[in-house]
Amino acid sequence: MSPHPVALITGASRGIGRAIADELGSTHHLLLGGRDLSALAELSSSFPSAEPFAAELRDAGQVAAAVAGIPRLEVLVHSAGVLRMGSVAELSDDAWRESFEVNVFAVASLTRALLPALRSARGQVIAINSGSGYSSGAGSSVYSGTKFALRALTDALRDEERAHGVRVSSIHPGRVATDMQEELHAWEGKDYRPEAWIQPGQVARAVRLAVDATPESTIETLSIRPSGITLEGG
Repeated sequence: MSPHPVALITGASRGIGRAIADELGSTHHLLLGGRDLSALAELSSSFPSAEPFAAELRDAGQVAAAVAGIPRLEVLVHSAGVLRMGSVAELSDDAWRESFEVNVFAVASLTRALLPALRSARGQVIAINSGSGYSSGAGSSVYSGTKFALRALTDALRDEERAHGVRVSSIHPGRVATDMQEELHAWEGKDYRPEAWIQPGQVARAVRLAVDATPESTIETLSIRPSGITLEGG
């Protein structure tokens, strides 16, 4: 058993998840979530205390096997997600199904499986939501739909788990400079300038704020928006 508090981060191999791992790596034993065991093992070696948490989150059997050896868990960060864009008229049933399975159902399933460990540690659940969890527009029906649902899930979970000492935070970043953002710009037919958007490290610092909240307080929701300020040389 690691002497450090334990943090499980899904989607830890890139983007926001990787930035959160970098942020928490100095203070926590990390369980790095993803599907590629060899890649996660290599990534684990770059942290003071870390190990892979390899599982397809939509597979209940894999999730059950992966969580079996976790007796306590101080922090569970849900960062894995998919982005599917398109109009209601053109999006297929498969696109809707995959989006909700990854962005909502897998979050509920993994959280449920880890609640005993979280309750034992009086731990925290932190969901990386989105600005799309508050508003939607043309082309974002399925993605926003999943993020609205994720907000409802975390709001309910917060009330349900309060009596068990588990705190629940929902982080809502706007557009973040990740591979997903580059794909979104390509879909929109726009030039992508990563320096114009929120950096993953800023979202990770918001997670740190939630993690470091003292036990009598909770960062329930936190919204991070692009400032719109034009950077020098931009």
